[in-house]
Amino acid sequence: MSDAKKALPTGPLAGVRVIELAGIGPGPWAGMMLSDMGADVLRIDRPGGSGASVPPEFDVSLRGRRSAIVDLRSPQGVELLLDLVETADVLIEGNRPGVTERLGVGPMDCHARNPGLVYGRMTGWGQTGPLSQTAGHDLTYIAVTGALHAMGREGESPAIPLNLVGDYGGGGAFLVIGVLAALFEAQRSGRGQVVDAAIVDGTLALAAPMFGMLAAGMWHDKRGVNMLDGGLPWYDVYGTADGKHVAVGPLEPKFFDTLAGDLGAEDTSRTRFEDGRTDVIRAHFADEFVSETRDHWQHTFEKTDACVAPVLSLTEAAEHPHLVSRGSFIDVGGVRQPAPAPRFDRTPSTVGSPPAHPGQHSTEALLEWGIGADRVDHLIDSGVVLQQDRDEP
Repeated sequence: MSDAKKALPTGPLAGVRVIELAGIGPGPWAGMMLSDMGADVLRIDRPGGSGASVPPEFDVSLRGRRSAIVDLRSPQGVELLLDLVETADVLIEGNRPGVTERLGVGPMDCHARNPGLVYGRMTGWGQTGPLSQTAGHDLTYIAVTGALHAMGREGESPAIPLNLVGDYGGGGAFLVIGVLAALFEAQRSGRGQVVDAAIVDGTLALAAPMFGMLAAGMWHDKRGVNMLDGGLPWYDVYGTADGKHVAVGPLEPKFFDTLAGDLGAEDTSRTRFEDGRTDVIRAHFADEFVSETRDHWQHTFEKTDACVAPVLSLTEAAEHPHLVSRGSFIDVGGVRQPAPAPRFDRTPSTVGSPPAHPGQHSTEALLEWGIGADRVDHLIDSGVVLQQDRDEP
């Protein structure tokens, strides 16, 4: 048996079995989260790969779970997957609507074998609607929600927030939330259900506070002029003498007074909203911060309530003392990466193994999931299932 899942998982989902139909982006990220929390996640890769561009050993989102290559275009492959479904608790997939139905492994097919299965579906546009069959990516999904329009500087084009807001925030995170909620309900009712996790829906849910403030007249439907988008000088990013940046966010009056006092500003929290004062404050803050290095400001403010933090690169973040003290980064297979989150005091999450190469565990995983040895040998001999060593392409 390989190192994958050799040790018994300790997370809160220990004992939960998940089938993950291979995809890219938010689907694998959701699989990572479930695996980190202890679920036994079996990734079903397709012959020829999933389209991922990152070499498997560096694809952190694939960590902690095993991979079997199964040809779902074959009737034998479909039958194998449905047999696996019989002992699974969850199945997650990220295909366009209708794809798994055409393959014969859609929700109706799976629920006929296992009525208690939670069937999680990850898409950009959702299972219904006029755009449901249209291609897209994180950027196009968040564009139609209003979220992209709200990000960036006044008078400039919207700022691209990596693919954190759509793919992983509005997509993968909401798939995990939905799956866990449906799994909890299934334990009481004995009945599974379909979770339709659409990036557009999740992104809108993330933006709920902004829509509330908009309705209350507390948010302008314009970029860069609001409380949380750089419209206020005390919630912004400033350049420093060494060409780096600090993030400044003392929204509360007492925190603002701490920062303003330390920077020698004339304004206090009582005067900062007076006509014309925001421009004065912004200019003063900019002049002060650019006069010293980022590290100077970090040392000056890091143990105060001024709400000032250094803007660190991805590489620098792993060395920040606070993150180091919390063990926020771990090394898995020689790759430094974020540790599992959130944290549980009694059933801690763990990373069971480095990312698997496609098909690396086909034989062992199928055997452990209850498929007979003779059948596994036959499926491999017929090419329906592929077993590949880690060093194979």
